[in-house]
Amino acid sequence: MTHRLRGLYAITDSTLLADGRLLPFVEAALKGGARILQYRDKSADAARRLDEAQALRDLCEHYTARLIINDDVELAARLRVGLHLGQEDGSLPAARTQLDPDAIIGATCHAQLELAEQAAQDGADYLAFGRFFKSRTKPDAPAASLALLTQARARFNLPIVAIGGVTQQNAGVLIANGADMLAVIHELFSVSSAAEVERRARAFSELFATH
Repeated sequence: MTHRLRGLYAITDSTLLADGRLLPFVEAALKGGARILQYRDKSADAARRLDEAQALRDLCEHYTARLIINDDVELAARLRVGLHLGQEDGSLPAARTQLDPDAIIGATCHAQLELAEQAAQDGADYLAFGRFFKSRTKPDAPAASLALLTQARARFNLPIVAIGGVTQQNAGVLIANGADMLAVIHELFSVSSAAEVERRARAFSELFATH
C-alpha cells in the first residue's frame, strides 16, 4: 500500500482557509489531483475540528484521496483515517494500536536520517523531510538539503515527503532527487479563488508525470 503513495500532498492551514474557504478550496485541490490531504488545525475547538474532519473525509473518499490527521490520534481513530506525527507528538507504535490496521501513519524527520531510521523501525508508512526551502509556515525549522533527500531515497524503502517552501518553480528538483510526495501549504492555498487552487494543484500533479 505505502509504495503507491505518490503525488501532491496538500496540507490545510486554519488561517489561509478561514471564512468558509476550507471545503471549497480543499475540493479544488483534490480536483486538481492532490492524492493526500492532511488536516492540520491546532485549535482547541474539538467540535468544529470533528465536523471539519468529517467533511474532509467525505471529500477525500469522493476523490479517492487519503485523509491524514495531524497530531490527533483520537480523531484519526474515530474517523478511521491516517495520522501524521511530529517528533513531539507521541509514540508511533502506540498510535498504531489505536488505528485501523491499514491506516497510514507518517513521521516528521526534519533533516535527520537518524530520525527517519527510528521512524522506519517504528513502522512509519512514509518519512517527511524538510524544510528544503524558506518556509512561511515554519520559518525556524532546520534546513534540509537535496543531498539528504538523495541519501534518504537510497537508504529507505518507504515513500518520502518533501516539505518546506515548495513552489511550482522548485518542485521538480525535489522529485528528481527522490521525493515521492510534495507537501504544499502556502503555494497551494494562499490564493483568492478555488479555481486558482485547482490550477496550481494540477500544475503540481503534472510534474509527477514528467519526472
